[in-house]
Amino acid sequence: MNEQHIASAFDRDLEAIQAQIMKMGGLVENAILEAAISLETRDEERAEVVREGDKAIDALEELINEEAARVIALRAPTASDLRLVLSVIKVSANLERIGDYAKNLAKRTGVLSQMEPVSGSGGSLRRMTKEVEGMLKDVLDAYVARDAELAQDVIDRDIQVDQMYNALFREFLTFMMEDPTNITACMHLHFIAKNIERMGDHVTSIAEQVVYLVTGAIPDESRPKGDKTSLPS
Repeated sequence: MNEQHIASAFDRDLEAIQAQIMKMGGLVENAILEAAISLETRDEERAEVVREGDKAIDALEELINEEAARVIALRAPTASDLRLVLSVIKVSANLERIGDYAKNLAKRTGVLSQMEPVSGSGGSLRRMTKEVEGMLKDVLDAYVARDAELAQDVIDRDIQVDQMYNALFREFLTFMMEDPTNITACMHLHFIAKNIERMGDHVTSIAEQVVYLVTGAIPDESRPKGDKTSLPS
């Protein structure tokens, strides 16, 4: 009976922590969406809401870490249970970083609103952001359902984000070479594109945690990366 009680208490603790993970995930999803809209519409007030909202995401990560540490100390979980608790810490860390990148996007809104728009860049960045939004939604669903197949699909889709980034990188280089007055705006836009690409990497890290939770094996680290911009020619 005592062992049953301990197991039941552990399950309740874990459910509470995972509920916080989903709440954090919802805040991060919204931050990405709002940051993208604020950039596209040059809405500085909307961008400010995103920047302020990042504090709630940070606070949730801290709470999740504290609760996970408490569970480990009090329940002494073993094997798969410990793996589950540790995965919560890693997932929350990745969500926090994605939130930071969304905040960085919002920070650029004020700067770019003072500059002439670069033709086509708004739509391209929005498509890239939408892809990451979809990946994040799916990976959170995969985490709840313990769906390794859906998580692997998210991992595979990251290359599409990388390819979008590569295309934008080349596009911005062309704009800068054709008209030097575009250099400052394009540098900011490149920073934004790189932040979105890094969001995709962190979503992929969450997906890898889901696969690990379900199968006990970390996905192959040699997965292809579509971001070739830092490689020598």
